Amino acid sequence: MIFLDKNEFGYTFKIQAESHESLLESKLFSTKEEANQLIEGLKNTSVTHFTFERKTNNNGEFLFNMKDATGNLIGTSQSYNSEAGMQNGIKNLKTILVTLKA
Repeated sequence: MIFLDKNEFGYTFKIQAESHESLLESKLFSTKEEANQLIEGLKNTSVTHFTFERKTNNNGEFLFNMKDATGNLIGTSQSYNSEAGMQNGIKNLKTILVTLKA
């Protein structure tokens, strides 16, 4: 599920699992149209065109960035306590992205 959010700085979207766990929060967009264009792009792009950059934060937690084929940041995951949890988050996100095309 994808949810569009507006805050004082602009727009972001969140992709959530069926369990309502947040899998990815997008970068900030200045307009709603920009955010919607990227959402539509996600629906029309193969999962193989995305790169998942795995990282560890200063607290030793795991997270990932999702980037497009040209290396531009799309969004960042929540923090995970384990590497296996992060890997599962990537797997769940890929599954959701595939179902967007249906």
